[in-house]
Amino acid sequence: MSEEVKTTAAAAPQGDRPARPQGDRPARPQGDRPRRPQGAGAGGRFQRRRKFCKFCADKTLTIDHKDPDMLRSFVTERYKILPSRVTGTCSKHQRFLTTAIKRARILALLSFTPLHHD
Repeated sequence: MSEEVKTTAAAAPQGDRPARPQGDRPARPQGDRPRRPQGAGAGGRFQRRRKFCKFCADKTLTIDHKDPDMLRSFVTERYKILPSRVTGTCSKHQRFLTTAIKRARILALLSFTPLHHD
């Protein structure tokens, strides 16, 4: 038993990081793992299309609390307001959207929860 302790202690790396305990987990075979397709992005990931503000691109669109059909595209199926990182709207228009959705809820044009029926 003392020989086993000596061999594992001698196998410790000489760097400044301590050795990781191996435990009972078997080593993962490298050949079985499927490879990801090599894209243009870092790490082989595909680059996504840049999101843009729909309201900045089309100046004719207006954010109005009396238009519930337009506002529904910015609300989830659980009636939560979608964040700008999901929709791509700029911060200025996101603030207008949030205010319009809240006003439409107060006027009962949009529901607060899915339990309230339209």
